[in-house]
Amino acid sequence: MDEDQKARLFELADLIAAVGRQIHAAKEGLSEDRWSALDIAVMRYIDRNPGTSARAAADATQQISSNFSRALRGLESKGLVHREADQEDARRVRLYPTARAQANLQRLHGIWSDLLDGVVSDEDEVDGMITTLRRMEAGLAEKALGRSARGEKGGGIQ
Repeated sequence: MDEDQKARLFELADLIAAVGRQIHAAKEGLSEDRWSALDIAVMRYIDRNPGTSARAAADATQQISSNFSRALRGLESKGLVHREADQEDARRVRLYPTARAQANLQRLHGIWSDLLDGVVSDEDEVDGMITTLRRMEAGLAEKALGRSARGEKGGGIQ
């Protein structure tokens, strides 16, 4: 990869992070509870994968078991996640979003839609960005799984 490509990719990541911070800040006041980035990642995964196992959710959010367990207990205590025994194997537990979590998601839907209304309004442009960001998310998840399978760390900033 040449230096120009590195610079472009850095700019892309930096802009995604900046937009993400603004979007994240817009949800303040959504609920009386503070949500960490981990809480959001866990809820997002459970919401999109109701009935998932804790192991699958921890892997998908790239969390070690103790951090994931702490986040899950916090979300349960806030009334946002509930556990159910697996119908086929009672030793397994499945995770589901609660009605309260669904209500929060609906409020978030309105807040974020209103936030972006008029900022990006061309339907084709929005659809293109959604497609690109989905592809990026899937590619990053795939890379993370590959690192995990090889026993590598994520390469965070120290």
